[in-house]
Amino acid sequence: MKYKILEKPKCSDAYDLIDEALRKRATITLFACCKVEYEGRALSQLNWGERIIIIKPDGSFLVHQDKKVEPVNWQPPKSRTKSYLKGDRLILESHRRTPKELLSVEVRHIQFINYANIEDFEELEQAGYEKDMGDMIMERPHLIEEGFTPTAREYSVEHGFIDILGKDCDGNLMILELKARKAGTSAVKQLKRYIQDIKNTDNDYLKDCNAQKKKIRGLLVAPSIMNDALDLIEEEGIEFVSVEPPRELKRDKKITLDAF
Repeated sequence: MKYKILEKPKCSDAYDLIDEALRKRATITLFACCKVEYEGRALSQLNWGERIIIIKPDGSFLVHQDKKVEPVNWQPPKSRTKSYLKGDRLILESHRRTPKELLSVEVRHIQFINYANIEDFEELEQAGYEKDMGDMIMERPHLIEEGFTPTAREYSVEHGFIDILGKDCDGNLMILELKARKAGTSAVKQLKRYIQDIKNTDNDYLKDCNAQKKKIRGLLVAPSIMNDALDLIEEEGIEFVSVEPPRELKRDKKITLDAF
């Protein structure tokens, strides 16, 4: 993870760091004395106080006080962040196009500021649905396709754990990434990394696949898929299979697997 941190910087130095972080699409965190103004569907003003400001690469902009879970002011993903200097003050602006909104933060003193390029390709698993989805596929592999034979579960690779490994009826290796909710581009990128990890692994079965000119198939398994993720799997040669997670959770049944 690439990161940079400054303690008690001048606003001009903080501006340089923010400019660099925005270009690198990094996550930015400030602990600063600031005041906040909002213009949009309503008008609001928050006078001077010490707050935590978080700017994410997806455009999210959050201002937190020292109480409550929710931010006191925020802008959603796809907002555009701008920064500039006004005298000895740092100005941060988050612009939202539709509906038109502006969140403006004036900073006069900074305790610390940092940025980091964070890698996180996991999605929140609710109520164990993905585990139960995996149980269901292990019991009923034909849900993926006729002739599919699962051979391993939670298979460890460099970038995490492959949900299910298996073979198709022609002996091709199948790598399954399970999502219990609508799958996005992060799931596709995660599966792509797993495929590359398998290709880079010194594995006897993979050597045998290569000798027999077998393929490695990546399958994203989810109830549905977002349009941008669908475009991406077509580019990457990855397959999508629509499977609904089980409605009832099973917690007392264990699946015994042969080692891959």
